[in-house]
Amino acid sequence: MVAKYFNPYTDFGFKKLFGEEGSKDLLIDFLNQLLPIHHQIQQLTFKNSENLSDTISERKAIFDIYCESKTGDKFIVEMQKAKIKHFKDRALFYSTFPIREQSEKGDWNFYLLPIYFIAILDFEYDEHTTPKFRRDVCLKDQDGDIFFDKLNFKFLQMPLFNKQENELVTHFDKWLYFLKNLESFNHIPTILNEPIFQKGFEIAEISHLDLEQYEQYKKSLVQYLEVKNVFDTAFEEGEKIGIEKGIEKGIEKVAKALKEQNVAIEIIAESTGLSYEVISRI
Repeated sequence: MVAKYFNPYTDFGFKKLFGEEGSKDLLIDFLNQLLPIHHQIQQLTFKNSENLSDTISERKAIFDIYCESKTGDKFIVEMQKAKIKHFKDRALFYSTFPIREQSEKGDWNFYLLPIYFIAILDFEYDEHTTPKFRRDVCLKDQDGDIFFDKLNFKFLQMPLFNKQENELVTHFDKWLYFLKNLESFNHIPTILNEPIFQKGFEIAEISHLDLEQYEQYKKSLVQYLEVKNVFDTAFEEGEKIGIEKGIEKGIEKVAKALKEQNVAIEIIAESTGLSYEVISRI
């Protein structure tokens, strides 16, 4: 069955939902579920994060957001859809960009605005501890007392959110349910039938994309499925049949998924490296 709504974990879908001027109200509503009461966002502006790094392809789904709270406090949110490999290293590295951007020429007293680094993970990572859907991290000393409260990391491990529609209690629950299941919906669930989510569904409806946007989404979907499914399959099957064989099977799984999405065979071949003959047999 062809999806009605786009995948929000793709770079295209993530930016469409949260990284455009027209969807600021969605972003504010979502972030306010994660931020403390004294930093509830009243208004925000985007900073072009692609200018901050040579790795432009990495920065497309990372937003530097300058915020002002309802009480007038100013702070920064860096929000991203986390990549699988070395995501902790990436988080720490990218958190330095909004820090360095605050430096001033001349006689500067090193005062910094608070920074919240928020990462949405569509994968599980091995912590060798009890799995946690949400992990809030800040700098603490050896006694567990907060040492520095201006740098906060928030990681959402989406595969560990398993609530069903009848189990949703909070507005945050609804957001997580929306994001995790968006691509599989064929209509708006009753519990999400409220203005903020109605707008999200309208933005995410594939039929509302123009031809250029649709092509961009298909390429973004190819990249997303290629990376994620190859990684998942290689990880799951690597110990049994070897990493190389696992990756090979993962690529075939990606090709099959793309065929089911009616992606052109030329795009599948270019993205996976498989021949037209192999793709036709899958």
